[in-house]
Amino acid sequence: MIRYLKYNEIDKKKWDECIHYAFNGNAYAYSWYLDIVHPYWEALVQDNYERVMPLTRNKKWGINYLLTPYFVQQLGVFSKPILNPQIIGDFLKKIPTHFRFAEYNLNAYNLPDENFFELLPNKNYLLDLINDYKKTARKYSTNTKRNLKKALTHELTLSKSVKPEELTQLFRENKGHEVKHWKTKHYLRLQHLMYMSIHKGKGVIYGVFTSYNELCATAFFLKENRKLIFLFSGSNQMARQNHAMTFLFDSVIKQFSSSQFILDFEGSNNENLARFYKGFGAHEIIYYQFKMNRLPFPLSYFLKLFKG
Repeated sequence: MIRYLKYNEIDKKKWDECIHYAFNGNAYAYSWYLDIVHPYWEALVQDNYERVMPLTRNKKWGINYLLTPYFVQQLGVFSKPILNPQIIGDFLKKIPTHFRFAEYNLNAYNLPDENFFELLPNKNYLLDLINDYKKTARKYSTNTKRNLKKALTHELTLSKSVKPEELTQLFRENKGHEVKHWKTKHYLRLQHLMYMSIHKGKGVIYGVFTSYNELCATAFFLKENRKLIFLFSGSNQMARQNHAMTFLFDSVIKQFSSSQFILDFEGSNNENLARFYKGFGAHEIIYYQFKMNRLPFPLSYFLKLFKG
């Protein structure tokens, strides 16, 4: 039986046990993570937490809707036993009717029947780090090898002493100018997430410094369920000139080579970013966004008003 539970009804110990032992568990679905990125989340739970699905509820103008939170790529159904399209469909059909609209990312192991649900495919890129570094580096693209060679001439250094505030500041001063819908609260939430992840031993920040000891690129990674997830980064114009991000990823790959980790680039439908990720030998996988619209006319024409 699939039950709908509000936040204060969720047994977090059983929830986290399910995510830990689920064959498709990921870092985004742990209760501590959801508590930060989307406080007072709700859930669908089957039986005694054999399968679970977070519901990241929003509300505006009295209308309840589901959106995937910032700093989360994939949610959906997590399960200890095997999953199939019918089970995924059963969960999606159990989303309470008071949710009138949804743009919600499922995980790569959730494959509902496309004949019954509206689904939008998204791309992600993964790199298995089980091989030794030399074997992995041989599969870099010609362009990645060329950029790495250029980066090494700049005498860059890698550090793990960068603070979350330094990362967010570097982003805000550069790429942040293009992300006008992000407010101070979003950056504070990200800093909270990074500090908590580091405190739990599940997060690490890498920074790249120039030969003049100037921070030019930095990236935050989550470590959970044998995944090393590239969650967020910041870089400046200098980093584009000295290829600091290529240097950073190569250094991380070198550190974690010959391990059970998989480097999760968190994907992108942007062709330039996809090309950068594939340059390290990452392979493409697909995950789906579940879309639902129960809004009456004319609200259905103003869906963007509910995304915020």
